[in-house]
Amino acid sequence: MPLAIVTRHLIISGLVQGVWYRESLREAADAQGVTGWVRNRLDGSVEAMVQGEADRVDALIDWCRRGPPQARVEGVEIEDGEGRYDRFEKRPTA
Repeated sequence: MPLAIVTRHLIISGLVQGVWYRESLREAADAQGVTGWVRNRLDGSVEAMVQGEADRVDALIDWCRRGPPQARVEGVEIEDGEGRYDRFEKRPTA
């Protein structure tokens, strides 16, 4: 039985810029085998699109709720995402 591939769009709020959040998320995604992207937003939040096997995406979302040690995550908004991704990359601020 093939494993379910899911895509989730995340908005992470709190103290999440200037604390190595994006690079740490990229490393965590690589460790989970999850593809997609991450970028800072002008409002101070971090936005990500994550794609992979459902259990791996869920594990990465759990990581996003904590973030790296310097981060203070206040919330993670989760919606269904779209697109197809071959790797996980950092994108420019938008």
